[in-house]
Amino acid sequence: MSTFLELGLKEPINKALTDLGYEKPTVIQEKAIPQIISSTDDLKAFAQTGTGKTAAFSLPILELLDSSNGNVQAIILSPTRELAVQIGNNIKDFCKYLPDVKVTTVYGGSSMEDQIRSLKRGSQIVVGTPGRTVDLIKRRALKLGNVQWLVLDEADEMLNMGFKDELDKVLEATPETKQTLLFSATFPREVEAIARNYMTKPVEITSGEKNSGSENVTHEFYAVTERTRYPALKRIADLNPDIYAIIFCRTRRETQEVADNLIRDGYSADSLHGDLSQGQRDSVMGKFRKKTIKILVATDVAARGLDVNELTHVLNHKLPDQIENYTHRSGRTGRAGNKGISIVLVNGKEKGKLRQIERIIKKKFIEGKVPSGKEIVQNQLMNLIDKVHNIEVNETQIGEFLPSIYEKLEDLDREELIKKFVSLEFNTMLKYYENSKDLNDLGRETSRSRATADNMTRFFINIGRKDSLNPAKLIGLINDQNIGDKIEIGAIDILDTFSFFEIDKNFEDKTLDAFSSNQPDSDGRSVNIEITKKERSGGGRRGGRKPFGKKDGGFGRRRSSEGGSSSSRRSDSSRGRSDRRSSDRPDRSDRNSGGERRASGGFGRKRRES
Repeated sequence: MSTFLELGLKEPINKALTDLGYEKPTVIQEKAIPQIISSTDDLKAFAQTGTGKTAAFSLPILELLDSSNGNVQAIILSPTRELAVQIGNNIKDFCKYLPDVKVTTVYGGSSMEDQIRSLKRGSQIVVGTPGRTVDLIKRRALKLGNVQWLVLDEADEMLNMGFKDELDKVLEATPETKQTLLFSATFPREVEAIARNYMTKPVEITSGEKNSGSENVTHEFYAVTERTRYPALKRIADLNPDIYAIIFCRTRRETQEVADNLIRDGYSADSLHGDLSQGQRDSVMGKFRKKTIKILVATDVAARGLDVNELTHVLNHKLPDQIENYTHRSGRTGRAGNKGISIVLVNGKEKGKLRQIERIIKKKFIEGKVPSGKEIVQNQLMNLIDKVHNIEVNETQIGEFLPSIYEKLEDLDREELIKKFVSLEFNTMLKYYENSKDLNDLGRETSRSRATADNMTRFFINIGRKDSLNPAKLIGLINDQNIGDKIEIGAIDILDTFSFFEIDKNFEDKTLDAFSSNQPDSDGRSVNIEITKKERSGGGRRGGRKPFGKKDGGFGRRRSSEGGSSSSRRSDSSRGRSDRRSSDRPDRSDRNSGGERRASGGFGRKRRES
């Protein structure tokens, strides 16, 4: 393996890398750095999360840019605030000994005036989220006419978050002579489309196999029901005394609910999602990096913006709507040569998605059993005993207290002392798990889930993937109709030109009435819905749809008997669109969640199993 000096980087950059502890380049750095330095060809680079993509594109840019010219020479686009800040800080570290190189990071939720002042002072490199970058271009505060490098980092996520228009506007503001560098951990069809539309005969380099998972991550799944999902999550956390983890949820509401429940039950946890202000997010991340918080509950926004190398676990409270995002989630652990575990909680309906993910990551999921109370107590106890055994005693600090301690404990023999010590530490936990039930007995819950699914009505809707519809947008469209408060939304099937969704049968007529009276549209196209019979096999059959009664001006309201299972999404019209996405649009204005929360870690507190 080469050294950074052998890759063609000048001494000031190498000196900064040495200060930062960089010794040898990673595979993607070894391939990308000399390619960018020696060629002006566009570049399409695949690298798994945690393999050093930021250095792979920023170091050669630092090598080549003209530090005497204050114009913007490189624009780096990132999907989230967190990732933009991380990239900006990394580049500032890399140019520690290049005093004339200035870096400005621009993103929503922070003062635009401060960012404009920084740009006016001159910055050769600008790192930004798409929305704020376009805002600054419109204000003519950001001029990209002299840009030599455009970097699209995590381009697939930018498309998932609806930033295609913003990408187009940024590209319009850059010269055709620029070099476009596209970096991503996954390369779905949408990213291949970016390469076709925005790049000219790009060179392609890879680190590992495309879209596969990290070799350092083990993948496990646990079968749960909706009622046992949270208790199972707690037991998995309790089984691992030294857990340092991210729990991923699909929506902001789910994220906040899980975090609040964990805090209430005594865990050292907090949440990260788009309803937090930038100051709150920075505070939460600061605590998490310092390990003051051991469990971070987050939306997928965090999958692209966290630079934490020592995570022991990633826990998927629910799978992402877009299964490609699983690669980004699991890639948060197993970084920098460490081993990690990615755990998925799935009910019977979700289990089929595991096969799709296995094909993407090219690894098999290992089925785990939700641990029993006895297993948890034993694991925790042995962990404590190991810590006691291995602790270093500093007699100079405790020496003066030892005579009094010996005197107080002189009537206890060795066995009694050990028993009392263990009881003092573990009585609460022993009592908590004393009569805990087996969460792996899912028979009754499965029957209950089927009964719940029988109470769902399946609707046909005349828009699909070709209308840029995804599950999050469909949930948002349903929210906008103000059908009712906290409606249960079941299975969603998005097809090319039409789709299906399920809603609580009790809201069947209200759903039809709402869509009929509101007459919603999608990008100018009239949206119609109809009741349809459920067709589970193949997911795309139209057979059995009830006719849409246009002649009398109303919607068909005949009810159908439907079976099958439903997912656990929930629509809440009172919150508008805040719950629609599994990943947030952090580039927009922030909403305050009501302040920070405090939590204490460890055992010895009351916990609930439900």
